Amino acid sequence: MKKPVSLIALVLCVTMLMAQGERKRVLFVGNSYTEVNNLPNLVQRVAESAGDALEYESNTPGGCTFAQHCTNRSMSLIQQGGWDVVVLQEQSQLPSFPQSQVEVEVFPYAQQLVQAVYNNNPDGEAMFYMTWGRKNGDQRNAPYFPVLGSYEGMDSMLYERYMYMARQYDASVCPVGRVWRYLRANNPEIELYQPDESHPSLAGSYAAACAFYTLIFHRSPQYITYQPEIEAAEAVTIREAVHHVVFDTLSFWLRQTIDTTHHDTTQVDTTQTDTTQIDTTQVGIQGTYGSIINSQFSIYPNPTTDQVTVLLPQPSVKYDAMLCDLKGRSLRTMPLSGKQTAISLSDLPKGVYLLTVFSPTDRHTFHIVKTL
Repeated sequence: MKKPVSLIALVLCVTMLMAQGERKRVLFVGNSYTEVNNLPNLVQRVAESAGDALEYESNTPGGCTFAQHCTNRSMSLIQQGGWDVVVLQEQSQLPSFPQSQVEVEVFPYAQQLVQAVYNNNPDGEAMFYMTWGRKNGDQRNAPYFPVLGSYEGMDSMLYERYMYMARQYDASVCPVGRVWRYLRANNPEIELYQPDESHPSLAGSYAAACAFYTLIFHRSPQYITYQPEIEAAEAVTIREAVHHVVFDTLSFWLRQTIDTTHHDTTQVDTTQTDTTQIDTTQVGIQGTYGSIINSQFSIYPNPTTDQVTVLLPQPSVKYDAMLCDLKGRSLRTMPLSGKQTAISLSDLPKGVYLLTVFSPTDRHTFHIVKTL
């Protein structure tokens, strides 16, 4: 009779271990966007409701920048080691500023923090916290950098800079800003902002918490049952948005060297990305404001008042281009040939547009800023 008892005990033990789910130690490094509504605690509660466990520590002084985190308590916490994930959130405006400023004030310190994560946490993961554009843009700085004059422009700049840092420094990125953008477009009745039009409402922080759970545990938000004091229907809509924007394209947001094996059996489509919400899978980053130059294409001038010129890497190859607005609606298509082609924007209002260049085997998408 001892063998059946042992077998039952083994089964019960395995069942209990499975029920416990995964356990992660996470360090949150940021400022008020992380501190408001106690985002780390929300992520912990979301994880617990889905059968997982999250232990966290945080350092989130108001307005704190990556540069400041490199010399304050955050660096000491990173160096303590033992973290599965270190979340890195820059001051909310800095990454959206002109390229020359970001290259001096943001990128070097982002790289320093990521390197510290990997030096002291060999099995850890650095994860950038992609924030969102202000509700009506950054009007205070728009006179100096016109793209910031609208939510779409500011949000697009944040997207590009965080994606650049993630790819350049081998980190994951939690696309909270993309989730907000999806909700703003499809469920505008959900108020994501506080009255200051910058910081997150409780619904906005819940969207961030669900996105972080999905990225940290590689699991669908459909397992989440916890919701804060918001309408049940809103909570369901937010989780569905996170599933669509984050989980359906999980490998796109994860560190490129990470094991993207999912911890559940939900089918994940990583071959299709909704470009109306997730600007592109390939974005020209270098020289975002000013001439755009990547390994294949040069586009100038940017910003422009009337037209941009595209320099092609292989004049003998046939290329096509499509110009879209930020909602992904096609405005015009045109063939590209020879060494260079001029594309007119003179009939379009000022704003930010998406220019996608198609080659026979690839595509590249760039943000074009029209100022007049």
